[in-house]
Amino acid sequence: MYNATIYCHSLHDSMLHKIKKVGYVPVGLGSGKFSAEWLKDDTLVNISHKNKYYAEYTFYYWFWKNILPEIEDGHWTGFCSYRELWGNNKKITENSKFEDVVLTKIPSEWDKFDTILGEHIFMNNLKFSKLIKHGIWSLVRNPSALLKSKRNLRFHFDMWHGNGNLDKAINVLDDKDRDDFRQYMKKNISFVRGNMFVCRSKKIINDYFNSVFPWLKPIVSSKDKNNITFKEYNNFYNKKRF
Repeated sequence: MYNATIYCHSLHDSMLHKIKKVGYVPVGLGSGKFSAEWLKDDTLVNISHKNKYYAEYTFYYWFWKNILPEIEDGHWTGFCSYRELWGNNKKITENSKFEDVVLTKIPSEWDKFDTILGEHIFMNNLKFSKLIKHGIWSLVRNPSALLKSKRNLRFHFDMWHGNGNLDKAINVLDDKDRDDFRQYMKKNISFVRGNMFVCRSKKIINDYFNSVFPWLKPIVSSKDKNNITFKEYNNFYNKKRF
């Protein structure tokens, strides 16, 4: 890719041609079979064996430990997946070609920023039937969620992953981030989808990984000091909201 390096995660070797066609770096995740043209996270310093818990974050860890120290500060580096890629703002029609609508060059309007995040996904557009079927206990805890505007991220997580489990995970965050993240989950109805970001600051990337990985470590343990099991944490969804 011109003027940037964007890593694209995939679980399927069949996506290689499309990913390379737009100039992204193909990253093979999990235990599937990938050709030698894929970048894998099971070399050097790695936690690849934890992929079933960490998902794409096993690659982020590999990148953090092995690649980030070597890249030049100021170079745009980004991440996406084969199902969620960076678009170039061209209108997508039924006749659009994959390579014509995917971002292949960092636009000049990004020059005033250090970090670009993916589009937000809104979690409050629930059908009333699903709200009753899956969210009855969450409604008992938060009756105001009957109103669409009150269905915050905390309510959505409680509804699908168990009441109180998010709070348990937030409780093991470091002091610097704990209260801010708790308030974010209560005040917002959307979050950045797909763990997607593009950044040209090594410090920002390093600070992010320095915060998220110490948090994930107790989450994927079978039990921590508070006797909370891995299942209760649902860490994959937690980190997507972080």
